[in-house]
Amino acid sequence: MKRVFLAEDDPTMVTLLETLLKLEGFEVVTLDLAADDLLPVLREDIPEALVLDVNLPKQNGMDIVKAMREEDVFKDTHVVMASGMSLGDKCLASGADDFLLKPYMPDDLISILRKYIAR
Repeated sequence: MKRVFLAEDDPTMVTLLETLLKLEGFEVVTLDLAADDLLPVLREDIPEALVLDVNLPKQNGMDIVKAMREEDVFKDTHVVMASGMSLGDKCLASGADDFLLKPYMPDDLISILRKYIAR
């Protein structure tokens, strides 16, 4: 089973994504956003794919993906960033593999994840 990590601060969105991704055959790991730094958490269990919100309570998603791209352990991690603001170019420049503008259709996320993760 292919695992997708979620770093999303909207509880409704987390519940929706967990349900839909599980129905599509993905294992979902929801990250605890209370951590001051998500990198140590991600290093403990390297994700195949990470759905990363730009605006998190304690960190900026773009800072996280920039730091991830500096570490060899994350070279195979696919990062899909999401924001309600049109930040696609900035997210891609930061190291994200893809960007979704919120609100997005869950099918769009599933299509992107399938492109990066073989079933």
